[in-house]
Amino acid sequence: MTTMKLDPKVFAILKEKIQMIQTEEGAVYLVGPIRLPVNLYEETFVFNWYCWLSLDEVTEDYESIIEKLNSANLAEYQQSSVLVYGDFENNEEALIRMHSICHTGDIFGSKRCDCGYQLKQSMKRITDHGTGALFYLANHEGRGIGLFSKAMAYVLQENGYDTVEANEQLGYVDDSRNYGDAIAVLQALRTKPVTLMTNNPKKVDAIEKAGLQIASRTALWGDASEYNKDYLQTKIDRSGHLKDEEDIFHVKP
Repeated sequence: MTTMKLDPKVFAILKEKIQMIQTEEGAVYLVGPIRLPVNLYEETFVFNWYCWLSLDEVTEDYESIIEKLNSANLAEYQQSSVLVYGDFENNEEALIRMHSICHTGDIFGSKRCDCGYQLKQSMKRITDHGTGALFYLANHEGRGIGLFSKAMAYVLQENGYDTVEANEQLGYVDDSRNYGDAIAVLQALRTKPVTLMTNNPKKVDAIEKAGLQIASRTALWGDASEYNKDYLQTKIDRSGHLKDEEDIFHVKP
């Protein structure tokens, strides 16, 4: 496939919406904001949507970057993005969620985990609060092992292994997720402290080590059922997640 030559009028539109964020490994190219009306619990909320692409190349020649993309077959790879609500840059208080993609939970509504619930609940909390950002991290499937390996881990879980054991038996660590690019994007969008919605202390540590201030952390438990109660307990017992709510294991059928 030959490199496409970009129409000058098209580039003039696009360049106003692109910025380069340099990282230790290269650069993150951020496009946005783009108005995105979202149906959330039968009500429409308008978010500002950004998407980013991580590359080894560091350049502000955005035209050359764009012209190469049509030969890169990016559809075979996953890019992450962020939904921003309200005056995220300037508001004194903002909620954020670093949400790892979960094909089965977010898309299909699987109750083997609590990911789909956490996704929608974090968006609702952000809109209720008035300001915040949901980072949707596309390379985090199965805590970093990918969808195919996650499917094999599910097979092992159906044969008595817990989530940590299943990953380890396939040769992975319990959690290999990296938040570096997402944190770089967060720093580009906001410098004030944030309130982080998470039960996972590793997310708190990653943000604090990057030099960003966390005003507070709020728990995000819920949607416990007979299908995921062992999964939720393993998060606490084996992965160090913080149990903040006494009734998180009030199991629903």
